[in-house]
Amino acid sequence: MISIKNTLVSEDLLDQQFVCDLTACKGACCVEGDGGAPLNEDELDLLEEIYEDVKPYMVENGIQGVEELGKWVVGEDGGKETPILNGNECVYVFFDENNYAKCAIEAAYRDGKIDYKKPISCELYPVRIQSYPEFDAVNYHKWHICKPACDCGAKLKVPVYKFLREPLIKKYGEDWYKGLEFAAEEHKG
Repeated sequence: MISIKNTLVSEDLLDQQFVCDLTACKGACCVEGDGGAPLNEDELDLLEEIYEDVKPYMVENGIQGVEELGKWVVGEDGGKETPILNGNECVYVFFDENNYAKCAIEAAYRDGKIDYKKPISCELYPVRIQSYPEFDAVNYHKWHICKPACDCGAKLKVPVYKFLREPLIKKYGEDWYKGLEFAAEEHKG
């Protein structure tokens, strides 16, 4: 583990290689899994505020899911998350003309309707963050559906931390990321 400010970062972020390959996975992370996207406290009110702008991008069963379950739910582990339908599909998912799963929140963002891109946990995937009172544990999450992303990352020689540069900076700041880059150089040596 690498200590940077108030975080403990898994060396897997430096060692593992990863670049999303949407043509191979077709957005499987939006439609598979045991729970929805983890949400932080700030995102709960935000989902309430932006819902009417996001709703036109959603599919009918997603809208019905929000009406029945809410814009967010408490998951089995007690954390807040996006609701899922049928035990796997996020309520905010829609499918494009190629049948790729896409995020309705991100579509509204890209069209300039809202200023919020999507849950930071989605932007950061395959990194998962566990917050403790004194620090955040920043870990790489390995999931079989992301094998194409691992293969693509290996082919392009892109480590996880470089692939996630923008969302990591969004979450922890430029100085934190520079510390991670420094740690990566030291780790290589």
